[in-house]
Amino acid sequence: MNGIDLYYEILGADLPGPPLIMLHGGAYTFHLSFDSLLPALAAERKVIGVELQGHGHTADVDRPFSIRQCAVDVIALLDQLGIEQAGFFGYSLGGLVSTEVAVLAPDRVGRLVLAAAHFGPTRSKGYYPEITALELTSPRMPTEEESMAMQRAYEDVAPNPEDFFPSIQKIQPAVHDFEGWPDDQLARLTMPVLIILGDTDFVRLEHAVEMKQLLPNAQLAILPGTKHLQVIRPDLVLPMVSAFLRP
Repeated sequence: MNGIDLYYEILGADLPGPPLIMLHGGAYTFHLSFDSLLPALAAERKVIGVELQGHGHTADVDRPFSIRQCAVDVIALLDQLGIEQAGFFGYSLGGLVSTEVAVLAPDRVGRLVLAAAHFGPTRSKGYYPEITALELTSPRMPTEEESMAMQRAYEDVAPNPEDFFPSIQKIQPAVHDFEGWPDDQLARLTMPVLIILGDTDFVRLEHAVEMKQLLPNAQLAILPGTKHLQVIRPDLVLPMVSAFLRP
């Protein structure tokens, strides 16, 4: 499919209603991103977890990495599985890919959850400057323990465990240099959108407000005392996401 063997797994397969596509964060796996939420979410609906190019079980391939290509891969997976429309829950990189799916094929996206995501790091200075400068001492950046957890999760499941750092080097510029979407494209995303951000996130709070204002049907939640890598916290995120996804 599109020259890549895209890994996915299905939870709660026998449950009725539209499925929920869950897309992980950059350098993360599906389970490392979402394990704390999966039992509850999969008890109510079919959940399809996808691992994007160069992440988890999905090996990198000899093609550029881009947000657009990842979105095209996900749309092809929807076609392969015969899914006309689904909810999407994207975390960080997964939020960018989910937004691109919504831009390319808005009729395929029912409800959209964007956690710790943005509409382009250079747009209205979406990222704090220390993020694009990769200032590792910033309290917003991953700790050494968090970075090691990413590497271990990758090496536990990847077809080529030695590709962790080469994959990051390929993915990081594609995300940091991503220009985002023009206002007119975002204004056409009329599906319900829930934006979730940590108060100590990579993404500037002003940018999150701009995101809400650009989307016609959006809600915004700012999580207190929460870094970028802590946004998927079940105590706050699970109740609001479960309520948002219910028709």
